[in-house]
Amino acid sequence: MAKIVLEAKELRKTYQMGAVTVDALAGLDFQVTKGEFVAIMGPSGSGKSTLLHLLGGLDRPSAGEVTLAGKRLSVLGDKEATLVRRHNIGFVFQFFNLLPTLTAEENIALPLLIDGQKIALYQERIDALLALVGLTDRRGHKPDQLSGGEQQRVALARALVTQPAIVLADEPTGNLDSKTGTLIMELLRRSCVELEQALIAVTHDARAATYADRVVFLRDGRIVEEGRFRPEQEKAERLSLIINAFEALESEA
Repeated sequence: MAKIVLEAKELRKTYQMGAVTVDALAGLDFQVTKGEFVAIMGPSGSGKSTLLHLLGGLDRPSAGEVTLAGKRLSVLGDKEATLVRRHNIGFVFQFFNLLPTLTAEENIALPLLIDGQKIALYQERIDALLALVGLTDRRGHKPDQLSGGEQQRVALARALVTQPAIVLADEPTGNLDSKTGTLIMELLRRSCVELEQALIAVTHDARAATYADRVVFLRDGRIVEEGRFRPEQEKAERLSLIINAFEALESEA
């Protein structure tokens, strides 16, 4: 049986807007296993970003529980929660969030530096990640010397450098052209297969979602549909299933 890396139970998030209470998430159950790639899709306002923030420990739920690597986030203090997040989660953002004064290699190593580690002890891992994302010859370049796709590849390597339990990606292809976006999704897929890396990607891009093992569709803070692909299933068939499901979701909204 596959190991559960992350699990949410009865997850709720409410916001008070004047006299109105808004349910961003309304009692959601969700889990991800080791080596699994899950894409989360849904219309704007469906709760995708809220879910990602709660799963990543960047926000606290109004009710329910998130368990990451065997630890219940709700019972942790801020300092302990920060350490659990630092050691168990890698983040990939739409806008890369690289430090402009650091080289590609230094940006990749940044989570290790923040954790007080000696970079020399991790050089082999950093070299392997640079090779994985195809940037060995660009290791000394700063972000303004790299293309958007290269910057996103640096961000992916940075997310993997601590060997986290799970990587959370927020619209990883949203700021890229289609060709570069395809490359990024192929790299994310490779990280799942070669590193047995669990991964969750929030995306509006149906083509990006075809790389996942499973697609979860949200509407009004609830999971309304879920589909798992067969390993041998062709990309065109996957794309058709995703588009049909998404169009049905929007027509019912």
